[in-house]
Amino acid sequence: MIDMTTEFGSRVARRLEKELVIWLTTLDSHLTPQPRPVWFVWDGESFLIYSEPGTHKLAHIQRHARVSLNLNSDEEGNDIVVFSGEARIAGHEPPADQVPAYVDKYREGIKGLDMTAEQFAGSFSVPLRVRPTSLRGY
Repeated sequence: MIDMTTEFGSRVARRLEKELVIWLTTLDSHLTPQPRPVWFVWDGESFLIYSEPGTHKLAHIQRHARVSLNLNSDEEGNDIVVFSGEARIAGHEPPADQVPAYVDKYREGIKGLDMTAEQFAGSFSVPLRVRPTSLRGY
């Protein structure tokens, strides 16, 4: 998906490793975009995101699988990264506390929620997979 040989591709890959938040935009029942910040891990092909059960984003994804994922821009509005893709509830994925890359990335954030990794996995128990179909930005 990301051509690592380009300057843009290598910048995107670096940001996906270090960024803690990506904006997931779903479509509600009126087809109104609903952006929300989420934690994620990128495995080189797709995004893994965990959600609490019963959220609006899950209902949106069940109705409309098309989503976008955006990284924040820099202070001047540059360094734009926008993925479009298909999201699905991925029940076969392990709980968050059993995904080393996720636990390593969000260890401090989970502590900041006054939770253990196991408690976090119990609360954010619905795994989502987003497979990007396009990438744009500059």
